Amino acid sequence: MDITPGPLLTTINSPADLKLLSREQLHQVCDELRQYIIDVVSVHGGHFAASLGVVELTVALHYIYNTPYDQLVWDVGHQAYGHKIITGRRDEFHTNRKYHGLSGFPKRSESEYDTFGVGHSSTSISAALGMAMAAKYKGENRKSVAVIGDGALTAGLAFEGMNHAGVADSDVLIILNDNCMSIDPNVGALREYLTDITTSHTYNRLKDDIWKALGKLPIGKNFSREMASKLEHSIKGFINKSSNLFESLKLRYFGPIDGNNITKLVDTLNDLKKIPGPKLLHVLTVKGKGYALAEKEQTLWHAPGLFDKITGEIYKKKYETPQPPKYQDVFGHTLIELAEKNDKIFGVTPAMPSGSSLKFMMDKMPDRAFDVGICEQHAVTLSAGMATQGMRVFCNIYSSFMQRAYDQVVHDVAIQKLPVVLVLDRAGLVGEDGPTHHGAYDIAYMRCIPNLIISAPMNESELRNLMYTSQLDSMELPFVIRYPRGQGVLPEWRTPFEEIQIGKGRKIKDGQDIAILTIGHPGNFATAAIRELKTDGLNPAHYDMRFVKPLDESLLHEVFSKYDKVVTVEDGTVTGGFGSAILEFMAEHNYKAEVKILGIPDRIVEHGSPKELYHECHYDAQAIAETVRTMLKGKVTVSQLMG
Repeated sequence: MDITPGPLLTTINSPADLKLLSREQLHQVCDELRQYIIDVVSVHGGHFAASLGVVELTVALHYIYNTPYDQLVWDVGHQAYGHKIITGRRDEFHTNRKYHGLSGFPKRSESEYDTFGVGHSSTSISAALGMAMAAKYKGENRKSVAVIGDGALTAGLAFEGMNHAGVADSDVLIILNDNCMSIDPNVGALREYLTDITTSHTYNRLKDDIWKALGKLPIGKNFSREMASKLEHSIKGFINKSSNLFESLKLRYFGPIDGNNITKLVDTLNDLKKIPGPKLLHVLTVKGKGYALAEKEQTLWHAPGLFDKITGEIYKKKYETPQPPKYQDVFGHTLIELAEKNDKIFGVTPAMPSGSSLKFMMDKMPDRAFDVGICEQHAVTLSAGMATQGMRVFCNIYSSFMQRAYDQVVHDVAIQKLPVVLVLDRAGLVGEDGPTHHGAYDIAYMRCIPNLIISAPMNESELRNLMYTSQLDSMELPFVIRYPRGQGVLPEWRTPFEEIQIGKGRKIKDGQDIAILTIGHPGNFATAAIRELKTDGLNPAHYDMRFVKPLDESLLHEVFSKYDKVVTVEDGTVTGGFGSAILEFMAEHNYKAEVKILGIPDRIVEHGSPKELYHECHYDAQAIAETVRTMLKGKVTVSQLMG
């Protein structure tokens, strides 16, 4: 489908072209940019509402600042589509998030305008400050700007960055993009604090009056600039304490202003560009701005998939038969079932209630399920604190986000042997979100920690049983359950609960000559491969190990006593993961076998559909079958003997 940008947008191949336009033409540019994002995303998919909300801010920043010499850092990057279009990637934008196409996030290797690679939240302030400090050291008159949302501001890293920025004496501007949303609505005291700032008409009116008055006061022997500044702070503190959070960190606070008013933004940014030192500009934007449905239902339209831009109908695949549910939904519904029977169960997630499906429990049991904001470290330690009091907490964090809470897993959970259930959603390759979101490393980084039980279900029934087992009173250790993004395999998934013996795998199928050992969902790839291999007369055995730690040693003794060829399959890195654990067992017990490890290779895997990435990484059904054929090449098969 041919999508044509508007007449002004067609002429903009870089910010230099944007600067040739008059201020009056910027309104048209914003309208055309917003429409182009709607046109492309409706047909090709991607994140949506966030970029619509910052169209004016994007245009104003590139209009006023000398990018890429001036460093512009976008936090997370969901909102950077307009930035990509303006900075020379307009004609490639339809490839966004597609295999071998543009990344869905800013990426340094993609463009000189992408000054810092992002995908996880709250990194922008620290990164921009580092750039500003380097510029100062090198004597460069280079500006650094961080654009961070109010949701991302809840993370500790953002406060660490602001704390340093206030005393670093560097020329950095922090733009607080306040739309009351991350993916889900923001929560916590900071949200209420920002609301106080934006709704205090008395404070904002008086603040403007103070600035005007101070601008007219004579500066002389009896009234210095320092005295003026002290007067300003005193009056602001007397009228309203709202600005004190930022200004107590020695950041000059400006705003709040309308972040969807291009004229106001251009004027304000032009003024702030002339003011040295660390500053914070508070802008108010509307997520989904310019598309009514996205403004109304901002969570739904964060990344809606393909849709009809006229009617707003979000296209859903239609199936003739019942389809398996998403693993996340199985988790969400199962947690409610368990919590109804066990009043010690709680749920915790860091800002992903919809993505993790903890929203189901939050709606039904609001006093027992909590969204703690973008605070993975806090989520884990909060769960640990509750566990000391006998609670059974299911702490659901995306695999790639759990990396941010690693010390808490070690220090606060594992060392103290607290029975927190660490649920890792989005384990394995997640698809179009790419390398910042792939859950490639959790098996490897969890496996080396003492006292952890690490498990992965092959299907929805196994997930239910692992969840059931993890909350039993007999469970005295931290329990990790990892599962992938997307659908499982069982349309009839609501099976009765069964306790699973810790460290006990299962033999799915006996066989000859070669054994396939799998962990988690890729076991289904092995099942499909075995069906294909049957037509070749090959008969591999298949073992679903269930647990990476502890391993089922009795099952492994059986495998290595019977088979001299073994294939391991996992949706995690092959370096230090499940396959490595199998090799360690083999070496420890002096077994001799040919072992081939299939999984995510030791390199950064880019974005694409899960199917494309499984194939690229060589652990889909086809790859498993090819590996077995190669390892058994020259073997005489049963069918050949009978033929």
